[in-house]
Amino acid sequence: MTSQVSSPAEQADGALVGEQRSSGDGGGGKEVRRLDRVIIRFAGDSGDGMQLTGDRFTSETATFGNDLSTLPNFPAEIRAPAGTLPGVSSFQLHFADHDILTPGDAPNVLVAMNPAALKANLADVPRGADIIVNTDEFTKRPMAKVGYATSPLEDGSLEAYHVHPVPLTTLTIEALKDFGLSRKEAERSKNMFALGLLSWMYHRPTEGTEKFLRAKFAKKPDIAEANVAAFRAGWNFGETTEDFAVSYEVAPATKAFPTGTYRNISGNLALSYGLVAAGKQADLPVYLGSYPITPASDILHELSKHKNFGVRTFQAEDEIAAIGAALGAAFGGQLAVTTTSGPGVALKSETIGLAVSLELPLLVVAIQRGGPSTGLPTKTEQADLLQAMYGRNGEAPVPIVAPRTPADCFDATLDAARIALTYRTPVFLLSDGYLANGSEPWRIPDIDELPDLRVQFASGPNHQLADGTEVFWPYKRDEQTLARPWAVPGTPGLEHRIGGIEKQDGTGNISYDPANHDFMVRTRQAKVDGIEVPDIEVDDPVNAAGEGADTLVLGWGSTYGPITAGVRRVRGAGERIAQAHLRHLNPFPRNLGEVLARYDKVIVPEMNLGQLATLLRAKYLVDARSHTQVSGMPFKAEQLAEVFKEAIND
Repeated sequence: MTSQVSSPAEQADGALVGEQRSSGDGGGGKEVRRLDRVIIRFAGDSGDGMQLTGDRFTSETATFGNDLSTLPNFPAEIRAPAGTLPGVSSFQLHFADHDILTPGDAPNVLVAMNPAALKANLADVPRGADIIVNTDEFTKRPMAKVGYATSPLEDGSLEAYHVHPVPLTTLTIEALKDFGLSRKEAERSKNMFALGLLSWMYHRPTEGTEKFLRAKFAKKPDIAEANVAAFRAGWNFGETTEDFAVSYEVAPATKAFPTGTYRNISGNLALSYGLVAAGKQADLPVYLGSYPITPASDILHELSKHKNFGVRTFQAEDEIAAIGAALGAAFGGQLAVTTTSGPGVALKSETIGLAVSLELPLLVVAIQRGGPSTGLPTKTEQADLLQAMYGRNGEAPVPIVAPRTPADCFDATLDAARIALTYRTPVFLLSDGYLANGSEPWRIPDIDELPDLRVQFASGPNHQLADGTEVFWPYKRDEQTLARPWAVPGTPGLEHRIGGIEKQDGTGNISYDPANHDFMVRTRQAKVDGIEVPDIEVDDPVNAAGEGADTLVLGWGSTYGPITAGVRRVRGAGERIAQAHLRHLNPFPRNLGEVLARYDKVIVPEMNLGQLATLLRAKYLVDARSHTQVSGMPFKAEQLAEVFKEAIND
């Protein structure tokens, strides 16, 4: 989609649904109401296709031009027992005619495909919201599985909501009776019926979904046409039924985006594209050594499609082999990457330490999830910061870069590649499950906007001995960056030895000298400390008297959206509060200490038990106040707004 706009609208993400601005005669004589934003949650069994349904609704919403943010939520089990609470899968989409930052705190519309989906999600649904239920599933056995003694559709427990009973299964089977499908095959299309109904309710485009279905089932054209028919039947049902007397319009977000060409993108896809772009900008082949692990596997899947861009992917037998292969590729002169999550980082730690010692560029992409051990594989968390900072034996400093939104994963990846290539060091890129699976609009950048990442390989001797002999010293450093030369194996005259044993400064020979070890440890630390990162920017609007805030909210990574939405709410209530967000966690921006000292109170929301706050207290001796959550879900804007208000008034 393309938008011709000026600047983001200053509206509170997470405010109540916008007022009805106009109404008129819609299709079939029905009323059409205009809203400024809507939050929809599709929920059902893991086999009901809720993620696909949400993805398609999101794609059409992006095409229409709304700003959007999504929150897929699915169980860790490959196939949990059907109709049970642990097996519920959901997809939440927040879309608006203005700039938004989160998937929303609570859905305005819940589509519940069965009793388990209703029970698992009802607590999040505010009074007065719309609930669309598949009545065909509210029979005795499915209700008993989740503890319903009586039907919630009949016992009055849903009186606070606008309930729309729809026999989705029956209607879908009836719509497909001429396709010669079995009942089971026809039932599988009920998610497309629901998608068609919601597409009618919110005036979403339909052409893209029909094209997608025909492409997805190209080898089974009868199944493709059945899904298209179910989708159209859902649309027509909304058009003709008396139960849906109103449809809604949410205008494109014409003021939310700078002019450009946009597409909807998830964090893992943006990160993958960032790796491809980094390889092209560095003029180096990209080598990914990886082992599948949720929620990082999508990156391996995506990069395997891009051999035409000089990308080579290797699915190793385990995490240790994966990073070993990647480090070997780095030694061979390639842009080396390994992808994993928290448990895999633990297994890779020794080889990361080896990369620190060898001083070779290596991107370690860690998509954080709930822990410890295998923990919550499909849920989000920010609890690997200290592991990335210190999780190696010896003094082994590694730079850390953290994206803040799904689209920002692209830029953060290029930044991490810049640091790795310039300073010859492994770099942690810390994303998380919320960013990895969530999506938002992304402006596709022009090629000339991307940084130049080209490197100079060593091409000849770089040191002269006392007798005048010219030799190659693999650990003779650049005076500005302290990076050692990068010599491609096989280059005549640049033969050198590397390994895990401590090196002698300059020559790279094995050394057990205490003074040399002290020097090398301090030099590696100084190299990381000296990495050039931008100063942190503070959003602190002054009042009419020229006064700023007394309270600063400081975040990192994926908390950016909820924090910013919470800050907007607090400011909308007339309070003063400042906000800053960290991308670089090692080294910290050089002005961070001065920024923290300006404020009486510093609040640090994190999806862990206070890891960044611990680092800030240790380094800057500041009384950083933690607000933490480790539920496997992102913060809600209203939750943080209340925390901020309490801190301001404390």
